[in-house]
Amino acid sequence: MSAESTPALAPAPGPDAPKVYRVGTLTYTRGALILVCFWMLWGDFFFQIFETMPTATALLLRWQGASDTLIGLVGSLSSIILFFWSPIVATRSDRHRGRWGRRRPFLLWAIPPVTLSLVLLGAVQPAGVWLHRLLASLGGGAFTVAGCSIAWIMGCVVLFLFFNAFIAQGYACLIPDVIPAEVMGKFSGIFRAVGALGSLAFNRWALGWVEFHTFHVYLLVGLLFAVTFGLSMWQVKEGEYPPPPPPAPGGRLGAVREYFQTCFRHPFYLSFFAISFFFWASLVPLGFVVFFGTSAGQPGYAPTLGLTLQDFGEVKGWTYLVTIPVFFLVGFFVDRFHPIRISIAGMLLTAMSYFACFWLVDNKSTLLLWWSLNQAAIAVFLGAFTALSPRLLPRERYGQFLSANYILGMVSLALTPPLVGWLLQRIGDYRYVFIFCGVLTLLALAALLALLAQWKKLGGDLNFTPPDPVPNSSHASTP
Repeated sequence: MSAESTPALAPAPGPDAPKVYRVGTLTYTRGALILVCFWMLWGDFFFQIFETMPTATALLLRWQGASDTLIGLVGSLSSIILFFWSPIVATRSDRHRGRWGRRRPFLLWAIPPVTLSLVLLGAVQPAGVWLHRLLASLGGGAFTVAGCSIAWIMGCVVLFLFFNAFIAQGYACLIPDVIPAEVMGKFSGIFRAVGALGSLAFNRWALGWVEFHTFHVYLLVGLLFAVTFGLSMWQVKEGEYPPPPPPAPGGRLGAVREYFQTCFRHPFYLSFFAISFFFWASLVPLGFVVFFGTSAGQPGYAPTLGLTLQDFGEVKGWTYLVTIPVFFLVGFFVDRFHPIRISIAGMLLTAMSYFACFWLVDNKSTLLLWWSLNQAAIAVFLGAFTALSPRLLPRERYGQFLSANYILGMVSLALTPPLVGWLLQRIGDYRYVFIFCGVLTLLALAALLALLAQWKKLGGDLNFTPPDPVPNSSHASTP
């Protein structure tokens, strides 16, 4: 063959050619990738502070005289709302196409109402008095100020979760749309570390002010979130997406039928969802740890540690600080050994640490030590599991499957709080929250081991492809 007839070949990139990172139609140089990671992490830091605020809801309710069972029921009410709402948000996000992308429109428009709902939650003290006076003027003299305040808290929490679903799910779905898979493990670790910094900032410097400066703290955090998160989402750009899947026949009822048939028919995805079901449930009893650590427990219960709220906030803040280096380190192991293996190690350590907390915590120092080790173990799991979803779920329906995972989580959060509250009232000892957490974590570990076995059957490290989620379809889902 003569030289003239040899096909021309593109020159190979030189050894000094800059590396290019790709995700979908987006391409990044190293500098551009660092910049988009910065804006995503910047937004996550303030979003974590923002999302930590409703965790003080149990305290707001307790200060109004609410029982453990009522506090659990409030958590269940919120979960029930999200159970029905999350799939709608996620499916619309997957199918949306516009000049702003498919995720950012949902993120940007939801910022004002979700911020307002948080500020209204912080205004519970004057709002409860105002609502009581309003009802009294209308003939509702049987209502108390405390009852009106509890009703206000419940309404604001539901409103917050309604709009926050757009933020939480849109942001989670945006990550695999703009972050390349080859650096997902490292990004997930840093992402979790930055989130821990946000939680640390709230618990270390804001939680102690909530009791006597409730409205001011909620207002400041809400405005700070709105400005910073809005700026970060403005800076991050999405690429082009293929056309969305065709709508299901049969209108809305057909769409609901297709949603459940697609998400819940394959054992592989059911195992994935079961992990979240039990892991989310295992976090519910931790909401009562504040009563074990402080003197806010119920009369007639076993003695608590009796710490001040300020001291408890410092301890909890230090537990977040411990997780930061763990999150940074776990990303490198995730990219090297696969997130599913690191998730198993983290889950096993988490279960062991819960039982250690039950047996060994008896003062501020031991609470700090063992709760810090517990949070470090949870950090190993969360850092790995965050990177696991983009590796295992179908990309074209990522938001839909993520919302299905949320549905099982919401079922868990709806069932667990009243059960935990009822058990605590029967046992009368807040120390048992660690036993509840440990047992539920072991169930999550069992689901994770089942997922590992199925993942290996589907190709494992070398040849895994997400199982086709579409009924009666002959094509395979692309990772």
